[in-house]
Amino acid sequence: MGTFTTRPELRGTFGMVASTHWLASAAGMAALEHGGNAFDAAVTAGFVLQVVEPHMNGPGGEAPILLYSADRDEVRVVCGQGVAPAAATIERFHELGLELVPGTGLLPASVPGAFDAWLLLLRDFGTLSLAEVLEPAIGYAEGGYPLVPGIRDAIASMESVFRDEWPGSAELYLPVPAAGSLFRNRDLAASWRRVLEEAGGGGRERQIDAARDAFYRGFVADAIASFVAETEAMDSSGERHRGLLTGDDLASWQASVEPPVSLDYHGWRVFKTGPWGQGPVFLQQLRLLSQFELGSLGRESADFVHVVVECAKLAFADREAWYGDPASFEVPLDDLLSPGYAEERARLVGEEASAELRPGSPGGREPRLPRIPAAPPVAPGTGEPTRSDTCHIDVVDRHGNVVSATPSGGWLDGSPVIPGLGFCLGTRCQMFWLEEGLPSSLEPGKRPRTTLSPSLARRDGETLAFGTPGGDMQDQWSLVFFLSLVHFGLGLQQAIDAPMFHTEHFPESFDPRQPRPRAVPLESRFGDEVIADLRRRGHLVEPRGPWSLGRLSAAATDGKLLRAAANPRGMQGYAVGR
Repeated sequence: MGTFTTRPELRGTFGMVASTHWLASAAGMAALEHGGNAFDAAVTAGFVLQVVEPHMNGPGGEAPILLYSADRDEVRVVCGQGVAPAAATIERFHELGLELVPGTGLLPASVPGAFDAWLLLLRDFGTLSLAEVLEPAIGYAEGGYPLVPGIRDAIASMESVFRDEWPGSAELYLPVPAAGSLFRNRDLAASWRRVLEEAGGGGRERQIDAARDAFYRGFVADAIASFVAETEAMDSSGERHRGLLTGDDLASWQASVEPPVSLDYHGWRVFKTGPWGQGPVFLQQLRLLSQFELGSLGRESADFVHVVVECAKLAFADREAWYGDPASFEVPLDDLLSPGYAEERARLVGEEASAELRPGSPGGREPRLPRIPAAPPVAPGTGEPTRSDTCHIDVVDRHGNVVSATPSGGWLDGSPVIPGLGFCLGTRCQMFWLEEGLPSSLEPGKRPRTTLSPSLARRDGETLAFGTPGGDMQDQWSLVFFLSLVHFGLGLQQAIDAPMFHTEHFPESFDPRQPRPRAVPLESRFGDEVIADLRRRGHLVEPRGPWSLGRLSAAATDGKLLRAAANPRGMQGYAVGR
């Protein structure tokens, strides 16, 4: 391990928590110290993240979770992605004169999924009580937490919108607080205290289910429903609109546990969510890359960047043409992940950067790409950006349990704060297309094809959890991290610290959905020679700051030794363990 890293790769035997914020990691570790397992720790950390990273996630957002249960010896997905409201039809949006779902405001709200996902994980896999896992989050919401600069920046960028258009947000967040100052969200603390109160006594499971009822069929749902019904909120279209979410939408939804999608690669079995998320695009990239001798290329070579980027373009083109909620659309996943299909697609990778978006024809089906409307100029002061960021948590415990979760949405700059609740709704419906017949066309009760993409991989009794914030980049940064372990023998921290890159060649998942053909943002640490070589091949290379791309964290266990690592970029991710 001679290479310098920004921090040690943690090693121990008791437990490890890595996340995008040090307070969440520490709270998760405290849950392990109190006798909780990895699932308890993930839930505890997840609720703390809703308080300390409100620009990255919140109770109104969503949380896809991958887990390995040592008791059951199985990998499962907890789907914490809520669905589109019953009133959300393409026709309804067209009547409003919209060609895209706005990226901010109330119209893009899906059913909040995070709360139910965390509680389902706690009930079915955890051991601690609801009060125990909520205690640290309530403590920070009530007593205050130090604001990271990103929160201050998000509030400052929205100051005029909050003041002029979103009064609930103005009341909570204005005047703009100073970075580093202690910030309280007493309404959120009170909401959770009331959830606990209404959950009452009785057994642990009964209490957790009563809390789910309080949120989805009780006072939280009532407050959300009346706010949405009575409020016309300014959004990124430059106009004010009422939302479509109702109490019935919340009452009729719940998180679910489902099998993962998986693939073998160089001795590892890699697990992702189904195609209601972009997760399988990670597996498609692995299939394509297995046609190349990656290990002979050099981790920081132009050849490596070129091959990974060109394969990403092909896999993401398939994401655009074929991915959507499999409960509403038959996604040809077996064909997309078949070796023969990948072999045929890999032949499209040439010496030059491709300028096209080229989806394939799995099983002979004809691909169809969405028609992307020209980006309307976003009205000034109506909420930008439409894509905020995300959080990530990885946990391993001494029993062999493993969790990888990517909570996001419900951003303070995405939607107005609901008075009395202390949080905002999510805006994930902006990922639907307002065009009929596509896998990810808007339909009532359908899951938006989310970008949120935790990862698990297993090999010979070793289990690895990893992931990152970053929208469309999640399954690129995570992939480069994984390839760094598999082909170049890097440790967890070395792989996180190594220079990063991605492509923005395909339509973005967030309003205004514009692709940037051949664009390759890349950390300047790759050096002038590599940059010049990539440009010669036709890539539009955009050198970025030396430590600017990716916010990965990871944790692993082989049954005896536990390891964890976190990201130095952004200066707030941390791993803890012993």
